[in-house]
Amino acid sequence: MDANFFFKALHVVGFVSWFAGLFYLVRIFVYLVEADEREEPARGILTEQFQAMAWRVYKIICNPAMMITWTAGLLMLGLDLAGVTSYAYFSTGTPGWLHLKLLLLVLLTVYHLYCKKLIIRMEAGERPLSAWQFRMFNEVPTLFLVSISFIAVYGKVGRLNYIYLLLGVALFAGLVYRGAVAYRKRRTLPPEE
Repeated sequence: MDANFFFKALHVVGFVSWFAGLFYLVRIFVYLVEADEREEPARGILTEQFQAMAWRVYKIICNPAMMITWTAGLLMLGLDLAGVTSYAYFSTGTPGWLHLKLLLLVLLTVYHLYCKKLIIRMEAGERPLSAWQFRMFNEVPTLFLVSISFIAVYGKVGRLNYIYLLLGVALFAGLVYRGAVAYRKRRTLPPEE
């Protein structure tokens, strides 16, 4: 059995779970802020429940998934550097693709750790962002997911064009923002009679 395939499969399982956890976690932040608009006793019950859910998602889904992603990815690179496999992650493909991918993974890890700080602040009663701002903050992992996926696929085979990547991610971000604004307007409009 090729160890690289095993670690690659683990890497995929890890990052899929990691992104799912991050998407769900920040959605909980939205609900936690919106719970403040409710009357007691609903406000207290919802706040307590959402805070518990946030910690569970962070500790049970996000942290292990991040560790699996990083460990499996680094093992693939280590096997390649040691000459055990011959996938040449460092020497083939578009120059710099792996460095950019790793940089984005570091930034995603910073986002992940910042979410922990947000849980702590929100547990203390702070609301650092509005529900709308948390909805936008929830789209940040989407940009990482799109960018990293295109970098990994096109970079490895030497077909990555950094200008197209930048333009594509910017266009995608603009479409996500416009969609969110349209949804916000639709959600705040009074119902038709």
